[in-house]
Formats: sequence, C-alpha cells, structure tokens
Amino acid sequence: MEQLLTMKLKDLLIQTMALFIGLMICCSANGQDWNEFRGLNGSGRSDFKNIPTEWSDDSASIVWKTLLPGLGWSSPVISKNEIWLTTADESSGKLSVLRIELSSGKLLDSVLVFEKKLGNIHKKNSHASPSAIVDGDFVFVHFGEHGTACLKLDGEIVWKKEFQYGHFHGPGGSPIVYKDRIIISCDGGDKQFLVALNKKTGDEIWRTQKKHIHPARFSGGKMKAISFSTPSLRTVNGNTEIICPGADHIAGFDPESGKENWWAGYDGYSVVPRPVFYEDMVFYASSYNSPVLYGLKLGGVGEITDRIVWETKKGAPHNPTPIVVGEEIYVVSDRGVAQCMDAKTGQVHWQKRLGKAYSASPIFVDGHIYFQDEFGGTIVLKPGKEFKQIAKNQVSGRTLATPVPIDGGLLLRTDKYLMRLDGK
Repeated sequence: MEQLLTMKLKDLLIQTMALFIGLMICCSANGQDWNEFRGLNGSGRSDFKNIPTEWSDDSASIVWKTLLPGLGWSSPVISKNEIWLTTADESSGKLSVLRIELSSGKLLDSVLVFEKKLGNIHKKNSHASPSAIVDGDFVFVHFGEHGTACLKLDGEIVWKKEFQYGHFHGPGGSPIVYKDRIIISCDGGDKQFLVALNKKTGDEIWRTQKKHIHPARFSGGKMKAISFSTPSLRTVNGNTEIICPGADHIAGFDPESGKENWWAGYDGYSVVPRPVFYEDMVFYASSYNSPVLYGLKLGGVGEITDRIVWETKKGAPHNPTPIVVGEEIYVVSDRGVAQCMDAKTGQVHWQKRLGKAYSASPIFVDGHIYFQDEFGGTIVLKPGKEFKQIAKNQVSGRTLATPVPIDGGLLLRTDKYLMRLDGK
C-alpha cells in the first residue's frame, strides 16, 4: 500500500512538473520574445504589461532613438535582449541585417548579406520589407528573389539561397518556421509557389505550385499573379496546416509534404494581410484592386469557397492585417477607416475614420489596440463594441513598419530611426 502511494505521488509530481514546464513555455511564447512578424504566429498579441499609451518627439518615454542605415519596412524581431531587422541601401544595392541591443539601442552589428541590382519597387514598399524570424540560435531573413539567408546570433552567415520568381513590386511576405524547416510564399509575376527549406542547410525539402489562379493573369488580361502575404500555421487535434493566401485564392497545405488540402476562391492579387484565426474560422483579404475581407469556416477538403460565412467590402484593407480580440475582429483600411465586427457573423459594432493612410498592422497589448498610420501617428483604443479612444500620439517620420511591444515598452520604426518607448 505504501509503495502504491509512493508511485502515485511520483506520477503526480511528474504531471505537475510537466504542467509547469508547459505553462512556462506558453508564457514565454506569448510574452517574452516577439520573434516573427506580428509576434506568435502572426496574432499581433502580447502579454506584456506597462506599455505606454502617450508619447511625442520630445516625450520622456523615449528611452533611446537609433539612426538606422538604409531603408526598410521590416518590423523588429527580438531574442535574448537583441533586436534584429533588415535594411537596404538603394544606391549600392547592399542588403543587410542589423543587430541592436534592446536595453541601450546600440547598433551591435551590420551584416552584409546580399549585394544586388535592386530594380524598381512599389512606392509603399522597400527592398527590405519582409521581417526576420529568430528560431533558437539562428536568424532567417528573406529579401524576395534577391535571396534568403540563415545567420547565427553572432552574425555569421550559415547559408544563402535564391529563388527567381519575379517579385515585381519588390519583396513582401516574411518567412515562417515549422519544426526543422522554414517556409516561404513566393508569389511573383513569373512563378507562384510555396517552398520549404531545411533550417540547417537551406536545402529544398518540397515545393508546391500555387493553383486556382485566373488564366487571364498569365495572358495580360488581368494584373500579374503577385502577392506578398506571410503564411500562418493552424494546429487542430495535433494536425498542423500552413494557411496561405495568394492571387485569387487562399489555401491550406500540409507542412510535412507541401500537399494542398483545401482552397477557397476570390478575385484579387497583391495580397498582403496575414491570415488570422478565431475558433474554427480564418480571416483574410483579397487586397487589390477592390479589397474584400472574408470570414471562412474551416473544415473539409478540396474547394470550400461555399464555407465563407461573411464578407465585407466596406473598410476592407489592402495592406494592414486584422486583429482578433475576444469575440471581435478589428481592422483598418488603407484609407484610415477602422471597424469592429463580430468575428463569427461579421456584424459591425462600430466604424470610425482614424486618419488618412495606414499600412502597418494593429497590435493588442496591455488591454489596448494600437493603430499606427503612415506618418508617425498612433491611435490607442480600448477594445469593445463601442468606440473608445484612449490616446492619439505623433512622432516625426514615415511609419509603415508594424510596431512591436516589449516588456514595459514599445518599439517604433520610422524611415530613419528605431526608437524605444517605455511605460510608466
């Protein structure tokens, strides 16, 4: 009897430790490191506290302000008290990775990764728009068809890889990580495919051609089949899918093999917003020319276009990714119209013009949603079915990169600076 009780106590201890470790991992993933574009799986959410809500150019909240070489609209990613972001020198064609100390803003390293003839880009884009992703002891960066690379945390380049697909308006979507591989969506004017690379070597594991694209995009009758979205991962009952929008359709793929599981169609190209989720639904936009925001109920195989639960044209974004908080989805259009809708039904609770031009995606942290415009302005809202503005802030410079929360503060990237704002 005593031996049986001892065994039960040991089992209980093991279960308790497993639960504790799981909670620690969960907390770390949710709060400690913002290691990819829009944080954990692109959710735009963080558990950090004491985030500032008011600031200006001469605010005491600005802890440091670091002049950045070149130009880039990639968002900062963070690991182990270090910030990683990409930049491009248009005159020399140098594409570099910057490593900055989080506590001081000191530029620790600038690593030249590629040197290319860069070509033309869209006026709202840069040659360094995809955000890096930090995974363990490695950093992965993507500059569109100019190249993809893996670096160690000390800046040493491990491998480089290039794909020619005609990124047309310049580089866009950021890489994601799944187990032993990084996954990149390459939707250019010449080729459209999803590819998985071995993290350690850069070797290609699989490549899947995008389908369900209108034939007129290849004959000149419609705009080219370009897109710039970052895929997202969704795991249900232990099964993970890559969900990736592109020209004329969104699709789910098996990350192990690259096989397409399902797809849903629409009319659109140059898709930028990243997919976001609520329960068994995914939300995405068709982007250009006339954006439509969709709520799709997941499930099934093959074509599931008929599972679209709701859609809206009014206030739909070309560029900003929506964000889900509670049972509502919040979105801002490129022209500055924000709205709050019921995630399940699409019912509009409120709609409000915030400003004139938006490209950055909203984030939710410390009980507030932050909407940053293209000209240094940030509006802070309290989430809810009624519109409630908390603060309106302004700094100098263009601001197309999505802001990043840190513990007790916020990182803002302008066309010239990276700045750290701290809370009270």
